[in-house]
Amino acid sequence: MKVQGSVAFVTGANRGLGEQFVRALLDAGAAKVYAGARNPAQVTVPGAVPVPVDITDHDSVRAAAEQAQDVTLLINNAGSTTRAHILTTELDSFRTEFETHVLGTLAMSRAFAPVLGGNGGGAIVNVLSVLSWVSITASAGYAAAKSAEWSVTNALRVALAEQQTQVTALHVSYLATEMAAAVTGPKADPAAVARATLDGVEAGLHEVLADDVSRRVHAALSQGPEELYPQLHGGRSLV
Repeated sequence: MKVQGSVAFVTGANRGLGEQFVRALLDAGAAKVYAGARNPAQVTVPGAVPVPVDITDHDSVRAAAEQAQDVTLLINNAGSTTRAHILTTELDSFRTEFETHVLGTLAMSRAFAPVLGGNGGGAIVNVLSVLSWVSITASAGYAAAKSAEWSVTNALRVALAEQQTQVTALHVSYLATEMAAAVTGPKADPAAVARATLDGVEAGLHEVLADDVSRRVHAALSQGPEELYPQLHGGRSLV
């Protein structure tokens, strides 16, 4: 998969990491970049093609796919967080997380799969999280949805292999974006993460681990809950 000359569609492209994906794609020589957003008037990157899309509205998703029949690279970036606590937040917040990150990503991938297949295969990037692999009590709804989205991504990778569509998952911790504005710890540069992800796509990677936190948690996956959750025995959380 080559970014130069590709036709890309980015969801959640009006701010944060999505906007940086649009900029990185254009800088890398993409022939066209559709910038999907609920309110396309908020897309401000010169050269992008604004497209209205709400990934939780299946009619909106189908309309976007019908408009963008030349796409060769889909970046499922759109997301949000309700900061749903595992014990105290209403279950509707958990439903919102799953509607967005799991069903929204799946709807976009299903709608664009035949488009990508018809254009030679292409690639899908799903923006996941380090919280796909480890949970935190204060944002358990987001973590649970991202974990389910990881599973969906793995299934898509296998299902679309026959049509030669590459599926790359991005795992990253906190980014210096509006969503993590309240976080006081280290944050990754979204522009650098976008560039690294596109490099990973061109290298044919199944997963891009964009920061040290993601690499540390990934390394602990095979070691069990004691390593993933050191706070169980008086240690500090990995995230």
